[in-house]
Amino acid sequence: MAIKIYNTVTRKKEDFKPLEEGKVKMYVCGPTVYNYIHIGNARPAIVFDTVRRHLSYRGYDVQFVSNFTDVDDKLIRAAKELGEDVPAISERFINAYFEDVSALGCKRADAHPTVMENMDSIIDFIAALIDKGYAYESEGDVYYRTRKFEGYGKLSHQSIDELRVGARIEVGEKKQDALDFALWKAAKEGEISWNSPWGMGRPGWHIECSAMVRKYLGDTIDIHAGGQDLAFPHHENEIAQSEAMTGKTFANYWMHNGYINIDNEKMSKSLGNFVLVHDIIKKHDPNVLRFFMLSVHYRHPINYSEELLENMNAAMDRLKTSYQNLKHRLNSSDGLTANNEEWLKNISEFHEQFLKEMDDDFNTANAISVLFELSKQANYYLMEKNTDKKVIEAFISEFETLFDILGLTLEEEALLDEDIEALIQQRIQARKDRNFKLSDEIRDRLKDMDIILEDTPQGTRWKRG
Repeated sequence: MAIKIYNTVTRKKEDFKPLEEGKVKMYVCGPTVYNYIHIGNARPAIVFDTVRRHLSYRGYDVQFVSNFTDVDDKLIRAAKELGEDVPAISERFINAYFEDVSALGCKRADAHPTVMENMDSIIDFIAALIDKGYAYESEGDVYYRTRKFEGYGKLSHQSIDELRVGARIEVGEKKQDALDFALWKAAKEGEISWNSPWGMGRPGWHIECSAMVRKYLGDTIDIHAGGQDLAFPHHENEIAQSEAMTGKTFANYWMHNGYINIDNEKMSKSLGNFVLVHDIIKKHDPNVLRFFMLSVHYRHPINYSEELLENMNAAMDRLKTSYQNLKHRLNSSDGLTANNEEWLKNISEFHEQFLKEMDDDFNTANAISVLFELSKQANYYLMEKNTDKKVIEAFISEFETLFDILGLTLEEEALLDEDIEALIQQRIQARKDRNFKLSDEIRDRLKDMDIILEDTPQGTRWKRG
């Protein structure tokens, strides 16, 4: 069965046919690194890491690139507020990003390019668009001529006439048409800037991805992906820039993940309801957060709440318990049982059903349902008086394979002694600060990992349960 991908351009599922047999060129828009990532940033990181994993399992050599926006208005504002320079802030939060998404089970991309390290490529790209008549310089700024690109609006399914409604030229902008967008911004006093043929300045947001895709993956790629909020104007503008530059199709498949709601309200900084991954994974197993993100099809909206995450934790525990019970029974299983071949056939059918769901536009929600059916059958098998080692091993192998495709882990990571001591010190400090909520949370977390605390006159001691 061919892999099917829902293409935002055509608004339908299409058979996936890569440019080169056995290889996939994939680009995912990464975050602007001025703060810790929120769960809205985490969703595309998890979703498209899973897409990459499944494509790799299906035998494709995936060349995966995801950028960092390390220069823009948000970073400049953060630098002023914190009294730091932009490179220092971006470096700090790039490192924080890697820590957070690594905890969520995401593999590093083959390349994580940044704006600063690709400035020459970006400037060359803008210069070429000017030469081709698709862009123009205006008092140190450079703008893209939106109307000149005939296909503008094909991704978001909007016409130029629709886009004209509400379009306006903001104070300080020197563009010829309200629909034109910035490729290069002249430097303001005190801002970070680079020299260019149009004077000191910095890139507009959209141009960076066009330049990076071309540099790292070529003129045409297989898959371009990101959050639904990026489809317009960011991805629409990327298409206009890149196809005007090369005369070729920019990306053959466009994938967009749905929005995240918080307690049934759309996540928004203006509402103050955005949640940082950095904070969530202090209280919850990051593996469970990934499981939660994959429990809904990637194109659908997903609602986050503490209650839902706790429910996911319990669901994950059921799967892990089945797996641990299988491993426990492995050593006591012996010879063939009468229905050995039937059980092996059933396990194989679960494998094929899982892959069928993943091949159908990466339907992780249905794939997880298959996992629960696999778990149920494993539990039934373990109730039999005699079990066959070969069947037990097949169940274990299937759990491990399918969990790995989803980027989930089955084994609890054992705490090292120094980690336990560090948590105990945090708890002692919390008690001194009369932060009993945090103190109890640390105690409960250690208890869940079979670490028993004893508060004595001589201090807190611990032992493994």
